[in-house]
Amino acid sequence: MRILIVNKTRFVCSVVAAALQDEPDMQVVGYATSVVEALKKAKTCDIMAIDVHMPEDGALALTKKIAEEFPKVRVLVTGVEEKPEIILNYIEAGASGYVLEAVDVEQLVESIRAIDKNKALASPEMVSAFMTRLNALSKLCADIDSLSELLEELTPREKEVLDLLREGKSNQDIADILCIEVGTVKNHVHNILKKLDVDSRHEAAALYERKANGLEEKS
Repeated sequence: MRILIVNKTRFVCSVVAAALQDEPDMQVVGYATSVVEALKKAKTCDIMAIDVHMPEDGALALTKKIAEEFPKVRVLVTGVEEKPEIILNYIEAGASGYVLEAVDVEQLVESIRAIDKNKALASPEMVSAFMTRLNALSKLCADIDSLSELLEELTPREKEVLDLLREGKSNQDIADILCIEVGTVKNHVHNILKKLDVDSRHEAAALYERKANGLEEKS
């Protein structure tokens, strides 16, 4: 396993490297003290151990970048607090595993070997948090799929009108923008409310906004 250590302090990098040097299946290929340097060296490693205390949320940004640009490199986040919301942020950003701030060298080595085998070590509390998050995402996907089916029933013109409703446009604004009569806009709005099974233009706009936000979260 080729490991790149990312920490804002070079001294800490050398201490971690010294702790791993006697492990026969591990090779520390270098250090990085900044996000830019870590990205430049990403191709040299199989596992990138990123300390969460990089300046300006650099650890989270770097985790996302590695997941997007170097999918074969697995990220191990180190020094993290045992707070589900924080750990989930890193996992959702693309981290393969994490090491708590209070761990010893043996646990660090164990975590590195685990993610090398596509496994992850987690406390029962974190497993519960993962399951809760997965259930929430599953429900979100189901809701978005159901909403998508309703929106598919709209005609192209009705979708244009709904887009403008989402922007808070009045009937007169929509008529001017689409070059149609206000009465025609009212008919479109009536049809939109009926197809989406809502009582007001504000509810229709809110549903459409919910779909857009849901798709962003799913991605």
